[in-house]
Amino acid sequence: MTSPAQKSPSVLILYFSFSSQTKNLLHSLAEGIAQENVTVEWERIKPLQHLRFPIGSVMKTFWMMLETFFRKRYPIEPLDEKCFSGYDLIILAGPTWSYNPSGPVLALLDRDGERLFAGRRVLPLISCRGYWRMHWWGLRRILRKYKALVDDLIVFSHPSREPWRTLGVFLKLAGKVPERMWFSRYYRKYGHTNAQILEAERFGIMIGKALVEGTDLGQLNFKSKKALV
Repeated sequence: MTSPAQKSPSVLILYFSFSSQTKNLLHSLAEGIAQENVTVEWERIKPLQHLRFPIGSVMKTFWMMLETFFRKRYPIEPLDEKCFSGYDLIILAGPTWSYNPSGPVLALLDRDGERLFAGRRVLPLISCRGYWRMHWWGLRRILRKYKALVDDLIVFSHPSREPWRTLGVFLKLAGKVPERMWFSRYYRKYGHTNAQILEAERFGIMIGKALVEGTDLGQLNFKSKKALV
């Protein structure tokens, strides 16, 4: 615990959420962090172009997935100046888009990466269908290029099995309701489960305790069966 004379640790949650799945995880994570008397600040990464969810058609969804496979950037609004303060930890969160970080997150890294992350401890959080490793490797490479301190990551994958998970996510993006289609017995829900939301809170408590006690965040174990379904 911090004494009254000590400044409590602070965390910036910097995130982009397309379908609210990342945001739902983060609210629970932040609740866990705050339980340990850690200050939590929020900043949403806001694209200049409105990105509609669901995208609305099979063709538009296919085209967007193709563009994002080649790491298309989506320009974003300026960040609040608070983001450049001296936080003890920055949690950089967002979904996987076609094996990559999302276009708004890539735009953030291009424009503000050095100023935001140089010498800062960064913990990425990835919400994904299941294929997150290329996202992680690319994101870690960029963050380390900017001299960020990156020890680990948090990953939450959608709960259904393949190939139903990929099919279900694609159809959801296209504006369909896969939970009511013929394969609904294999694809019951889009997005993350209540158990994963609770797991995010547990991870938050772990992070908060480590920051207050001054222990190494790299020693925390975020690889649980509940998160990586």
